[in-house]
Amino acid sequence: MADDAATVTPRTLGVEEEFHLVDLDTRTLASRAPDLLPLLPDDGYVAELQRCCVETNSAVATDLEALRADLVRRRAVLAGTAAGLGLGVAAAGAMPLAATLPLEPSEGPRYQRMFTDYAVLAREQLVCGSQVHVGVADRDDAVRVAPRLAAWLPTLLALSASSPFSADGTDTGYASTRTLLWQRWPTTGTALRARDAADYDAQVAALVATGVIADAGMVYTDVRPATVAPTLELRLCDSCPDLDTLILIAGLYRALVERELAGLRADPDRAPVPETLARAARWRAARSGLEGDLIDVPTATPRPAATVVRDLTEALAPWLEATGDLAQVHALQERVLAAGSSAAQQRRALARRGRAADVVDLLVGQTAAG
Repeated sequence: MADDAATVTPRTLGVEEEFHLVDLDTRTLASRAPDLLPLLPDDGYVAELQRCCVETNSAVATDLEALRADLVRRRAVLAGTAAGLGLGVAAAGAMPLAATLPLEPSEGPRYQRMFTDYAVLAREQLVCGSQVHVGVADRDDAVRVAPRLAAWLPTLLALSASSPFSADGTDTGYASTRTLLWQRWPTTGTALRARDAADYDAQVAALVATGVIADAGMVYTDVRPATVAPTLELRLCDSCPDLDTLILIAGLYRALVERELAGLRADPDRAPVPETLARAARWRAARSGLEGDLIDVPTATPRPAATVVRDLTEALAPWLEATGDLAQVHALQERVLAAGSSAAQQRRALARRGRAADVVDLLVGQTAAG
């Protein structure tokens, strides 16, 4: 495996970030995306399902520093433009102060249909996630390798966990409440198991034919072949207020994809992780974040989160070294583990004065700091 890693050419990376829009006076969500988006460059700033959220799409990068620079720039433009409207932007799985007015879907028939078809599920979808894309040119490879990632994806979710509060400010006891809400959609969970791209497309077409989903874009599995680019898309993670956390996840995810593609060539018939175990590990990561145990899926045992994170980095070291990411990922890992999850940071902010507004201010400030 190390020999395979030594020949790696860095795969392309891209990131989609979803942000909440916050009224800086009330600290509640603001349905102002229709006012904000026309003021932004025509360069990867798009609407989301809810009018209180917007999304940015990064440029394609091949190294983590270039990716970081692009994300910093986009966050700065977004935050600066929003501030002119009295708005803050927050990259977090969910916010502790939601809204005092009825929320509406963004314009367009797709979002309108989702509000009609999914009713309360769509109306309560006040959550934001981060999606990481890694280039995989062969779509058959992307389809085949996706289920092989399942054992290690909950670790990436734990790193991202940033949604401990419900929309009314109640502490849910979970590090990623977004995961609980997100898993209610009918096509979430472990990636579809398919022989090749044609088999995958047939399964998706069958789902669309049921009428339960409208199109292939509504396959919301933890990873999936992207619908508009030759990439394998990670969809499991919360939005990350701390950009270091997102860069760490991107580096680990790219190395994981590379390792499992090598494994696919060496052992194409390896049995995937059972869905029951993958689901348990996903739930554990959402419950505890970095502040408790995670499930070490290959051994099916609970272990401290920091140990699981460090072990994953060490297991991926040959691939991280091949792309020049190892030293940076090590440094980011230790910084993130020392700070704790965003969920834990938010709880500490609330504990100081008992004000949910302090949590909102923390998230807005961290997001703007890039």
